[in-house]
Amino acid sequence: MEELVGNLFKLTFISYRLHLQKDLKFKKVLVNQDDISLSVEKNLVKYLCASIIGQQLSVKVAAVIRDRFFSLLDARKNIAVQILSLDIDSMRMVGLSASKATYIKNVATFSVEHKDKLSRLHGCTDEEIIEILTEIKGIGKWTVEMLLMFAMGREDVFPVDDLGIQQAMIKLYSIKAESKKELKIKMNEVALKWKPYRTFACLHLWKWKDS
Repeated sequence: MEELVGNLFKLTFISYRLHLQKDLKFKKVLVNQDDISLSVEKNLVKYLCASIIGQQLSVKVAAVIRDRFFSLLDARKNIAVQILSLDIDSMRMVGLSASKATYIKNVATFSVEHKDKLSRLHGCTDEEIIEILTEIKGIGKWTVEMLLMFAMGREDVFPVDDLGIQQAMIKLYSIKAESKKELKIKMNEVALKWKPYRTFACLHLWKWKDS
């Protein structure tokens, strides 16, 4: 079984790279980049909390606050239940703003009250997952898209609202648009060529933009 899984994993690598290289402009993005693998996180509640903490912060500052926050919790026990037992003041003492503390509480409340929805997420489509999780106040579409890509291993996610992806595609494809709406339409048209591996394309674009 392990050998079979490994072979399937290699086939995914081969197929996504060969597929993306059909886009001749995108091909040069891949030239000096290694293959990318996707991972699946077991604790989606923890991931969502970490995502909230990291919003509008530098990577370094976000990492410090995450470490401080999760040190308040016992990883062996239900994280959501523990968060609900924390008061806002103690959460703010580790560096969280009042709004972020509230949003994290919202995630925990949703997790406890809607266990059934969370337990079936892996069997849902990307669109269904976005619809379910954006019910939580403080969780937007972009945050769920990041969860789909980085925590659920979904291969065909395209976060059209991501500023980094917008900047990279404008540069790579010389996209000119008079409005955000027009830009997104043109981006989606380009990204159609990458289906069903748009997640991999975005991960490579982020690397390319930062290199």
